[in-house]
Amino acid sequence: MPFWYSNSKLAWLLLPFSLLFWLISRIRRALFSLNILSSYKSPKPIIIVGNLSVGGNGKTPVVVWLVEELQKQGLRVGVISRGYGSQSKTYPLLVTPETDPVQGGDEPVLIAKRTGVPVVISPNRQQAIELLLKTQDCDLIISDDGLQHYKLQRDIEIVVMDAERALGNGFVLPAGPLRELPSRLKSVDFVITNGGKNAYSDAIMTLVPHYAINLVTAEKRLLSEFTQGSAIAGIGNPQRFFTMLENLNIRLANTKAFQDHQHFEPQLLEKLAENQPLFMTEKDAVKCQAFAKENWWYVPVDAEIVEAENQGQKLPQLWKKIRHLV
Repeated sequence: MPFWYSNSKLAWLLLPFSLLFWLISRIRRALFSLNILSSYKSPKPIIIVGNLSVGGNGKTPVVVWLVEELQKQGLRVGVISRGYGSQSKTYPLLVTPETDPVQGGDEPVLIAKRTGVPVVISPNRQQAIELLLKTQDCDLIISDDGLQHYKLQRDIEIVVMDAERALGNGFVLPAGPLRELPSRLKSVDFVITNGGKNAYSDAIMTLVPHYAINLVTAEKRLLSEFTQGSAIAGIGNPQRFFTMLENLNIRLANTKAFQDHQHFEPQLLEKLAENQPLFMTEKDAVKCQAFAKENWWYVPVDAEIVEAENQGQKLPQLWKKIRHLV
């Protein structure tokens, strides 16, 4: 909601409802802390990659980066996810690179394609973990989202935040974009800000594109070879994708922003780019593969994450803590 990121009177009008939301969530968390509500302890260490605010902040690139970095250290990694937007008839579901994204969800399928690690989705995280460990050998498990899912005990918490939007007006839902108060950041292990540095940054993530891949032919082409085209994006911050292409000197005749986790139909994209390249994110491409045209290209990005200045070696401390867990 735009008013979440401005000094809007509407936010103040909704503040009583936010107070109620905060009170309920605070009581619920306390009940888990006091073991009045039961929580599940996984046999393998759990790393949560989540956020405080609603909407996409760049968790999926962080999960991919984390998997790849841990694999370099010789660790066997599995991923679990709620599978937001998936329409599987049964859960838990083991997601593979060949899984239909309608069934498996766009982000889990993308993670499976990019990393090759086992991914299991289920609204019930315990069931997802049990299936993962029953069928796969894992040293540790990464949970894509689930920071507020206190029914699942965790060993490490990593928060991903849009550097520019940050925490918005600082209010919890519905007056603001937050699921928990900003003070929650004091208890997490690591904060990664996407696209720059802000007051909360432990590390800064830059999403780096190198080439475009044709959805039909799988041809790879350097982005510097393109001069114009159109673009779509169904992610948390579509403008970031459009700006990235424009900064690469690609003139965009048309852009179309869709909601995050948009379900695509051929007619939605028919007339957007009939005689020029149509660029999309890798996350959107997994949902458009079945009806793609030869002028459709997706742009994979690699997350480059570096420690923010004056953070006291928090990134090496994170790796050390993970190694200690396994």
